[in-house]
Amino acid sequence: MSANDFSDRVRGPRIDLTTGLSADDDVLVVGLIAPADDDTDATLLLVDDLLGDEPAEQISLALKALGAGGSRGEITRLPAPASLPVDVVLAVGLGAAADLDDPEVVRQASGEAIRALDGSPRVVSTLSAAGLAAAAEGAFLGAYRYDELRTEKSRSSKQPPATVLLAVAEKSKQARAELDHALVVADSVAIARDFVNTPPNLLYPAEFAERARVLGSKAGLRVEILDDVELAKAGYGGIVGVGQGSSRKPRLVRLTHEAKGADRTVALVGKGITFDTGGISIKPAAGMEHMTSDMGGAAAVIASVIAAARLDVPVTVIATVPMAENMPSSTAQRPGDVLTQYGGTTVEVLNTDAEGRLILADAIVRACEDEPDFLIDTATLTGAQMVALGTRTPGVLGTEDFRDRVAAISQSVGENGWPMPMPTELRSDLNSRVADLANVTNHRWGGMLSAAMFLREFVTEGLDWVHIDVAGPAFNTGGPWGYTGKGGTGVPVRTIVAVIEDIAGQGRPTP
Repeated sequence: MSANDFSDRVRGPRIDLTTGLSADDDVLVVGLIAPADDDTDATLLLVDDLLGDEPAEQISLALKALGAGGSRGEITRLPAPASLPVDVVLAVGLGAAADLDDPEVVRQASGEAIRALDGSPRVVSTLSAAGLAAAAEGAFLGAYRYDELRTEKSRSSKQPPATVLLAVAEKSKQARAELDHALVVADSVAIARDFVNTPPNLLYPAEFAERARVLGSKAGLRVEILDDVELAKAGYGGIVGVGQGSSRKPRLVRLTHEAKGADRTVALVGKGITFDTGGISIKPAAGMEHMTSDMGGAAAVIASVIAAARLDVPVTVIATVPMAENMPSSTAQRPGDVLTQYGGTTVEVLNTDAEGRLILADAIVRACEDEPDFLIDTATLTGAQMVALGTRTPGVLGTEDFRDRVAAISQSVGENGWPMPMPTELRSDLNSRVADLANVTNHRWGGMLSAAMFLREFVTEGLDWVHIDVAGPAFNTGGPWGYTGKGGTGVPVRTIVAVIEDIAGQGRPTP
């Protein structure tokens, strides 16, 4: 797939608003709310005048007969009443009525429903009654597939819905604005997923940079790319050092959304290791194929700055994205080497598998030269993140107030970032025998925390900064759930976009 083909790829279904059912519709999705106690029945979540009292009552009775209880994610199919133009009704459980205060419940239910509807081309959903944006995002991401490399023979004959219509009582300007915003965000998440899901033989630094350039240019961003020669000449020792073991040379990509009249600037930095063998400190073979995801942070910040441009957020956003492939070879850096980072700090490389922080350090120093008001970096940085928080909870570290602000926003959009400390006593463990810093400590304790402390050494003093470790959350190695399939998840795009909007004082539109 060329860079232009990649940028033009359709990543989700057509999603629109509807006020009624038609003969062209195939399936009606309804939400089912669990009863408050054993003496009551589950209730349907309905949009006014969409069904009418008699069909709604028939659906409710049929669901009761089938034992549908409305627990979260429960899927129940039944033939549609003859009075409706659709063939099938699919009910998805929403849990208790109080759970609907959380948009993530609706987002997950919408994704579950759409994933269950392969082979149904046109779907109408009433989950919009519980949250239009959440229903749209969940449906779009639940329908996401990465099948670009499959032949027609190996593709499933049952494809996800091509059209999803969200039922509303009225097609108001507010509803349209909310839907349009949700689709930009969801498509940006899907862009990040596509990057992560592209195999490393097809997405190496030069190709990654080119795809970012094409996407960024189409979004109206200013694009700058430094190749390996320019990186070496400018003193980007971390990026050059990590990339020198590969025949596929490193790149640094800069994407700028320059909002007119903006009085605030947000810098984004994302780790772009297109494949990580660990270098000379080579990783075990088992599970190494998952290292195709080691550029998940870069994918997220590229997608986020594109979203900022498409949403015309009144904040200048500058993404600085280092890209390299970490390979063992006769030219690779060795444990014990000392490199000079961009800006002059020297680092002793004790472990070549702690390479992400080396390329991030260069990019952070460069990003700080723009004198931003806020700096957000994100990376699939440490296995310690998964040990501490599991595979679905990003670790959020940084300056205390901004860290807590970002974590709260992450939780509000359903990506569930969790604030973590940077204990003072860990800093001395990064001291080197021969250089300014070592890239790892001499023990395994608090690995996520000490990695963030390493990065902090390169952040301008006094700058509001946050580091989001998504080692587990950026890539789903298990089975599908909610709106998340196997492979790239797009985390933490929604967090970053929401933080940028929060900094702009621009909340998400609500009907």
